[in-house]
Amino acid sequence: MYSKDEIKKLRLTFWELFGKRCEVHPALQYRKRKWVLHRTKIKGVALRFDVSRKDAKVILELSNRSENLRLKAFEFLERYKVILEEGFEEGLIWEFFHEREDSGKEICRIYAQLPNVDFHRQNQWPDIFNFYIENMLKLESNFMAIRDLLQEELKG
Repeated sequence: MYSKDEIKKLRLTFWELFGKRCEVHPALQYRKRKWVLHRTKIKGVALRFDVSRKDAKVILELSNRSENLRLKAFEFLERYKVILEEGFEEGLIWEFFHEREDSGKEICRIYAQLPNVDFHRQNQWPDIFNFYIENMLKLESNFMAIRDLLQEELKG
């Protein structure tokens, strides 16, 4: 068992090593910004990495405070499911409702999951890093293909 301080240090080390792994990845090494993440240009829409004792996820998160806008975005993305899931052999997991553990905030999310990994086990980090890079590159690219359409949809 780790203490709170040890978990904080472990988490910091995990993300630092992931950053270093991204710096040498051929698809990322020359990018000014490695990932889009929260810079989607759409309020309440972000791409996220998540890791726990059970799994790792690459997530497209819809967190707009307005439930109507959040659901409108989710329904719009469902219409473009074929584009969003391109390259994901198993497809993506679509959650119409999820409550974030850290904030209690209600969100919608669409994600790819690597099950049965534990971020406390450092020997599993390379598998998690590879999963993150491979899947976030796909999710980011697929999302960017329809981002402007989603942005227009949410304006109207």
